[in-house]
Amino acid sequence: MSNTNEIRVWDPLIRVFHWTLALAVLVALITEDDLLWAHTWAGYTVLGLVAARWVWGFIGSEHARFSDFVRPPHETLAYLGDVAAFRARRYLGHNPAGGAMVVAMLLLLPLVALSGMAVYGYLEFSGPLAGLFNASPDSWSSVLKEIHELLADLLLVLVGLHLAGVAIASLQHRENLVRSLWTGRKSKHE
Repeated sequence: MSNTNEIRVWDPLIRVFHWTLALAVLVALITEDDLLWAHTWAGYTVLGLVAARWVWGFIGSEHARFSDFVRPPHETLAYLGDVAAFRARRYLGHNPAGGAMVVAMLLLLPLVALSGMAVYGYLEFSGPLAGLFNASPDSWSSVLKEIHELLADLLLVLVGLHLAGVAIASLQHRENLVRSLWTGRKSKHE
């Protein structure tokens, strides 16, 4: 039975996408040096999930659509100023900072995965990009690995900012955003 004070905000695809993506990124981080097959499949999973999310951002439910939460930079910066002043407006869907984070991650995640595929193709002569590196110089190995690691480190920074943003918004608006992304429901009221 649903609570009449709550409204469905996050559709099942968004919820499954979010938690599966979090799990795939965690698996990729944990297995980076030890279980190459798991690391590789986590990267493929990330690419598939991100591709589906890009499509869903245009045709999905109201709060899943980019048009609902992508805001110009000046609005995002103004929102962050309001957060710092403890007067940020509550949003049913993503707030402007959350929307910026979604876009940043949807741009960065494929770069991390594709750079990993390049490393995999070059070092292991395997995967969909392997054919690109048949006659590549040896120096590419360290360059490709450095790029992949730099992008992965940047992803970790974004994940940390994302978690901090969720915690701050949850505290400021006295709502459990983690729970809402699990159940799909949020309170109707400010």
